[in-house]
Amino acid sequence: MQQALGAELSQMLAARGVEVIFGVPGVHNQEMYRGINQAGITHVLARHEQGAGFMADGYARASGKPGVAYVITGPGLCNIMTPMGQAYSDSVPMLVISSCLDETAYRRGQLHQMRDQLGAGAAVCDWSLLADSPASAFGLVDRAFDEFTTARPRPKHLQVPIHLLEGLTDPAPMPNLPGQRVPAAVPDVGPITSLLNLARRPLFIFGGGAKGNLWRQIVSQTGAATFTTYAGRGRVGAGYPLDFGPMLARPGSAEVIASADVVVAVGTELAEVDLWRAHLGHAAPLVRVDTDPEVLADEQRATVKLLADAESVGHALWHATQEAKPATGWSEEEITQTRTRWQAEVAAERPGVAPFARALQQTLAPDVMIYSDMTQFAYVAKEIWQMDYPGHWHHPFGFGTLGYALPAGIGGAVARGGIGGGGRPTLVIAGDYGLQYTLPELGVAVELGLSLPIIVWDNARLKEIEESMQRAQIAPNAVQARNPDFSALAQAYGAASARVTTPDALAEAVQAAFRTQGPTVIHASPGDML
Repeated sequence: MQQALGAELSQMLAARGVEVIFGVPGVHNQEMYRGINQAGITHVLARHEQGAGFMADGYARASGKPGVAYVITGPGLCNIMTPMGQAYSDSVPMLVISSCLDETAYRRGQLHQMRDQLGAGAAVCDWSLLADSPASAFGLVDRAFDEFTTARPRPKHLQVPIHLLEGLTDPAPMPNLPGQRVPAAVPDVGPITSLLNLARRPLFIFGGGAKGNLWRQIVSQTGAATFTTYAGRGRVGAGYPLDFGPMLARPGSAEVIASADVVVAVGTELAEVDLWRAHLGHAAPLVRVDTDPEVLADEQRATVKLLADAESVGHALWHATQEAKPATGWSEEEITQTRTRWQAEVAAERPGVAPFARALQQTLAPDVMIYSDMTQFAYVAKEIWQMDYPGHWHHPFGFGTLGYALPAGIGGAVARGGIGGGGRPTLVIAGDYGLQYTLPELGVAVELGLSLPIIVWDNARLKEIEESMQRAQIAPNAVQARNPDFSALAQAYGAASARVTTPDALAEAVQAAFRTQGPTVIHASPGDML
């Protein structure tokens, strides 16, 4: 039976496993809302399309499924472009479906009209395309879902003219089997095993794309030391004795890397935001494993390049190194001393933060999922905080946008079964300034009944920028703003609140928040603590 294309799109998404859509309805995309309930999809109403995009991002990171958002023509798409740029930078699968005007070449002055909606979307995502027929809309949705699994996952934008959304169409085709990559086999990793067999000081670097559960066994079998990027934390798990941790940005890491006789980088761009320097520092052969050919051909000039997914490479390498004799060039004492020195450097660079990060770490269960914003609390924690599991701390690493943590944490909590309370625990860490970018989304957390602790690290200023200006011998300017009463704001939205002044009080407030139905804003002010 025919129905409107807008309704059929929701039915199609449900058939492909979509359970939640984030968005804001408007007169131009209301047809997409006709079929949501019928399809059995939960819709989460954001307060702003930026919030909807970050929620879709957070949902995708927590669930492993694509995040989906519905937005309107013009300003709706413009508002979600920042989250799309963040998702592109961090390889997050997101599908943004917007409406668009039927004709813009001749007519002027239409509601929500903009000069080049497709081009605007294309600037911040993998592709931005127009569906000019129902068949095109269905085909592009399927293309997006296939590419989420077969290529580097990145956001896509599909726009559909209003008259097509309103028009009748036959049902969407049934889903085919999802696309799959050809997995790597033992012979494919031969060049890597040859280098490892000759190495005395092998070194692995794991990024956010280093999927798979065998990497700790591999590094143990080979006697390799490890680094992780910030996004790769937890890949070898806490407590591996030869792990330098997420310390690539420490200036001394280049010297350590130069001492390795083979370096294997898995699922990482080795980008500026990983290293904070141009060159990794290696003098030995560099092996790159990645699904993105652009990464393999970058300025680090890898000796061995393997275009493959990390999980299958890990499986093949685990088999290939079963009989390996572990290298003996690294010592636990060397690595422990180096890591301890670097952690002291981190704590000294931003005084007063580390005790609170450590207290929070000690009180949290290993399976808590954390979403953080661009704030000094996160900058310290992401270097000193060892993770038990990968993919449990999410941060706007590449694009570096403010306002990420709260809506992304809401999306993550939804994915972890938190609607109405309960679910797996999720935590938000934001700065006083960044929180205000997307503060209205607190109302969404209240509506959904999410037991979500929201830590607000309030240093009453753009502290990181102030210190950067001072280092550059610039008189600090425009770095201090009058903050609201965050506890009163929380209460106005119907959320619980707490104010803490010690590390122990922070830990206690977070545990109480997990037991509270509905979000809790935990206001922590370093000025009161130091």
